[in-house]
Amino acid sequence: MAYWLMKSEPGTWSWQDQVHDGVAEWDGVRNNQASNNLKQMRVGDRAFFYHSVNEKRIVGVVEVVREYYPDPSDPSGRFGMVDVKAVTPMNRPVRLKEMKADPRLQDLPLIRQPRLSVMPITEDAWRVICELGQTGA
Repeated sequence: MAYWLMKSEPGTWSWQDQVHDGVAEWDGVRNNQASNNLKQMRVGDRAFFYHSVNEKRIVGVVEVVREYYPDPSDPSGRFGMVDVKAVTPMNRPVRLKEMKADPRLQDLPLIRQPRLSVMPITEDAWRVICELGQTGA
């Protein structure tokens, strides 16, 4: 199993929307590096659900239930999407500020490439963030 972080603007697609829908498409990704990360996702992989913009915090965990396929909202046909399902909320949301302050997370892509919307997370970083969020996902 691989681990990821997926960012969403809560005004566009929030954790509450994800929970309400259960399984949903993770679409609209138009960055080549983020798209390549989507292509690497496999069924069963887990991802942190990160609220960007003003919140800047991890609020939940999702699981990949359908691998990369074409995104019909992309008229160029170059980009795709995956489907994810809500697994669990973070018992305690983990803020970006907190992650930046933790020396165990200094190599986290979220800190090094803050604009990237889909990024890999190492197993060690996953464990640290789950610990900070008081969540055993």
